[in-house]
Amino acid sequence: MKRTNAVGYTLAVAAVVAAICSPAMAQQEVAPPRTALKVCADPNALPASNEKQEGFENKIAKVFADSLGLPLEFYWFPQRFKFIRNTLKKENPDGSYKCDLVMSVPEKFDMAATTTPYYRSTWAMVYVKGRGLDDVKAPEDLVNLPDERKKKLRIGLYDRGPATDWAFKHGLFDNMVPYQHQTADVSDYPGRIIDQDLVQGKIDVTFEWGPIAGYMSKKIKDAEIVVIPMKSEPGIQFDFTFSMAVRYGEKEWKQQVNDLIENHREDISRIFAEYGVPLLEVEAGKQAASEDHDERQGDDDDDGPAPAGETGQAGSGETGTAAQQ
Repeated sequence: MKRTNAVGYTLAVAAVVAAICSPAMAQQEVAPPRTALKVCADPNALPASNEKQEGFENKIAKVFADSLGLPLEFYWFPQRFKFIRNTLKKENPDGSYKCDLVMSVPEKFDMAATTTPYYRSTWAMVYVKGRGLDDVKAPEDLVNLPDERKKKLRIGLYDRGPATDWAFKHGLFDNMVPYQHQTADVSDYPGRIIDQDLVQGKIDVTFEWGPIAGYMSKKIKDAEIVVIPMKSEPGIQFDFTFSMAVRYGEKEWKQQVNDLIENHREDISRIFAEYGVPLLEVEAGKQAASEDHDERQGDDDDDGPAPAGETGQAGSGETGTAAQQ
């Protein structure tokens, strides 16, 4: 009798375990072979991406697709409007997903499983050479300008972000010309503050996410743009690290993307150099930390990727173009 009960108990436990595991196992068993590298991207977010595939995310995705021997497909959606929900998590009528990979999310990201970090950059101070600030070689030079020069400064600052905190900390807040960081206008683009107001002389200096600043310095031909990377200081973080994102539970795909990142480090660095992105070394231990992030589930009521420094981290850019939800 005892043996029968033991057998019954064992079978019951096995049934429960099978019930718990079978959906994931079944999903893996019926998953069709990958026929394309399907990437989720913003249609108007240079230097990260655009519909003409001119951004660094587009170029890196092409390297990955070629390595996999697959055609590259983009599913376009503005990052500011519940991006992950409408891309990585969005199903087609046949049960497939709109896309399978987001190229840039902050390393500490809850809406999806994150890969090994693949780049780290920082915010930058930006001005036009030859307009009175050529002696400013570092952020502290701006702070230490004589009062007569300082009081005339017009500093373009976003309504929130690390640069705004920095200006307040160093007594430059009265010089602020305020800008909204992210608008609902889909025609708006990262770098407008440099491309238009800074070049046209409406402001004297601004602060922008490094990849955007570096890209604009290369793109703009009728003015020489000076880009000075910012260093984080106590209470104000300027540098941010980015990974790629896949859906939770897709561990084999995540590992495949990790392998692609590792095998194409030189290609990725070359592409970032083409865009003038100021890169910092990815801190040791980031890769190990990303491995613990595969099972955590984020709140489904997301708002879309916030630019780097505009999240709880410290205040897209990148697009991020740096954080997506």
